[in-house]
Amino acid sequence: MIDAQYGGLLPDTASVLIPCAQSTRTGSTVREGGTTIDVRLERTAAGWAVTALHPGRPGRPATDPGAPARAVLAQPRIALPPGSVADIRSGAVHESVLSAMLRLADAYRFSVSVVRSGHPVDVFGTSRPSDHPLGRAFDVWAVDGRPVVDPATPRSLITAFMRAAAAAGSYNVGGPVRLSGGTRPNQFFSDATHHDHVHIGFAA
Repeated sequence: MIDAQYGGLLPDTASVLIPCAQSTRTGSTVREGGTTIDVRLERTAAGWAVTALHPGRPGRPATDPGAPARAVLAQPRIALPPGSVADIRSGAVHESVLSAMLRLADAYRFSVSVVRSGHPVDVFGTSRPSDHPLGRAFDVWAVDGRPVVDPATPRSLITAFMRAAAAAGSYNVGGPVRLSGGTRPNQFFSDATHHDHVHIGFAA
């Protein structure tokens, strides 16, 4: 397990996204891989209980995912879990996401938790499609080695990162702090689901 973050949080139901790394061995050959799992929970009289597991399915690698994808995969300042690596290799991640990652990496080191696969299809608790399965969003759980959820992480670091994400073209930046301003209405948001990560979404 690399991290655990909310994919959605309501009073009696929740989604927890868990990016995992896994090594498998066939004979003497060891292969590194992993996936992101959407763990669903419900509140019961005895406490929270797991009700379903939804592993991510990123699809087959593309013959050539494109130059921006190759640049992201080669950028050491962007830490990607195996599921997100597979998403990018599949060619299903929009260029706006890849370009923003590269731009943010000019100023920050950051750790991605989820890009496309393993995220709920709809915004949790709604029928509104999420930008993640469409390849138009990514979540970040740590900036410059500091977890977003850690109270010791300077809020100024996280808010600066959120504003940089907006400057990189995101129309929808969520995190533990609701920021004012922006270049479009409601560009920034905050709620219980996003206190442990920064969401960076794109319209196209």
